[in-house]
Amino acid sequence: MSLSRLNTLMKLATQPTAIRAIQMQPQRNLSALSPESGGHFKTLAISSPKPFVYHVELHRPSKLNAINKQMWMEIKECMEGLAINPDCRAIVLSAAGKHFTAGIDLNDMMNLGQALAETDDYARKGIILERTIKLYQDSISSLEQCPKPVITAVHRACIGAGVDLITASDIRYCTEDAFFQVKEVDIGMAADVGTLQRLPKVVGSQSLARELCYTGRRFEAAEAHSSGMVSRLFPDKESLLSGALSLAEIIASKSPIAVRTTKENMIYSLEHTNQQGLDHIRLLNKLNLQSEDFAQAVAAQLTKDEKPVFAKL
Repeated sequence: MSLSRLNTLMKLATQPTAIRAIQMQPQRNLSALSPESGGHFKTLAISSPKPFVYHVELHRPSKLNAINKQMWMEIKECMEGLAINPDCRAIVLSAAGKHFTAGIDLNDMMNLGQALAETDDYARKGIILERTIKLYQDSISSLEQCPKPVITAVHRACIGAGVDLITASDIRYCTEDAFFQVKEVDIGMAADVGTLQRLPKVVGSQSLARELCYTGRRFEAAEAHSSGMVSRLFPDKESLLSGALSLAEIIASKSPIAVRTTKENMIYSLEHTNQQGLDHIRLLNKLNLQSEDFAQAVAAQLTKDEKPVFAKL
């Protein structure tokens, strides 16, 4: 890098620092009634334990965090709210109580059956089912579509819809006593909200993914770790949450533009050729490399200065 370029970067990096230092202070007051605050959620608990880090907790512990219709809707609403929240740069998703989740709430399935019984018309039954499935699909996909990295912290059971949920996240940690089951075949259905699409990519093995999906067998934390389903194991829930929040804090300290763009391109590249992925990141970076985040970060690296302070998005 030329000296003139470095001088330009240094000038850009230092000029608005005072303004950014004021802007970067996260709003920790979560009492306002808004999607990101969680004040009106019934099945989720929301907090901000570290700067720019939000902790979302599945919160139906008496029901083993079984995912009912309200939770499906609230997960989507929450992720969409955090997606545009300038005080959020990383998200940790965990669960209250004994288990991460027992999967879909079967009482909701019974209610759906009653709704279907109200009409004899197959076309109308189909429309009811399509709307329901789409609602649940969009809920799960909201984790993947959120531009902020989502870290799932799984303890004990993660069953059925829980596997759909965590495979849509960016990073998965779990306790040593965690276990996972693609349970849908045991209730007479094929998984339809993401597992069949995402699990093979997560574990990198069509053979293992199909075995798990065809049999519904339980697979333990050690197997999940060795297969790449999760990237770290922890001895207990307390250390799991501490590890997940520490990781989120590191991510949140990076340029929000850089992290957002990295996630966007990695997801895009899953479904496209290498060249298409390269074309995509080139289009993004022709704008992003003009960002003050880039100038600040480069200058800080070259000068071994303090960690750069990035403005909110």
